[in-house]
Amino acid sequence: MSLSDPFPRNVPFRPSPALVSWFILDFVLFMVFILAVAIVPALVATGPDHLLLAAVLAGILGITVVFAFWTRLYYDSMWYELHDDEMRWKRGVWFRTTGIVPYNRITNIDLRQGPVMRWLKISSISIQTAGYSGQGLPEIRIEAIEHADELRELIRTAVRQCSALGDGTGQKSPARQDDVTAVGSTATNLLIINELKKIRVLLEEQQKK
Repeated sequence: MSLSDPFPRNVPFRPSPALVSWFILDFVLFMVFILAVAIVPALVATGPDHLLLAAVLAGILGITVVFAFWTRLYYDSMWYELHDDEMRWKRGVWFRTTGIVPYNRITNIDLRQGPVMRWLKISSISIQTAGYSGQGLPEIRIEAIEHADELRELIRTAVRQCSALGDGTGQKSPARQDDVTAVGSTATNLLIINELKKIRVLLEEQQKK
């Protein structure tokens, strides 16, 4: 994909490959934290045991390798796709999850970027819909995206366009306030004209008497 159009319609796109590095770095930092605040103090309190320390480090290394392998598979399973009236997504290694989010259900679009993500120049976009707004959780999170500001603006534009066209249920969108005002003014004018006609009829009848 060219930088001029990184998110074309009806064409699946993946997160940035930096997602793999982001997940692994976050996992390594988490393991270092656990090692520093829990495992090392426990080993110091029970006395130096080089065999146990080696076993712990080997276990952490093994878990990190498995996690790195899973992260790569997870990245390969992910894609997103923008359409004229909805966006689609898919992800999952062991359990595949697919979803369709109509633009007219979207209520909030948030941009998130942590310290590691900022260093890798990626961001995540959290999208909330009408059905999820009360839960405080996004229905979909577009992860590890470059040019995230551009993607968010594309989605916001699609949301505004769908809201202007209709509600996505086959019904026409509600009338605009200007249209409602115009209809109300026309009805009022008709009532006034009818009343004037009645008054004119009464005046003509009185003149005949």
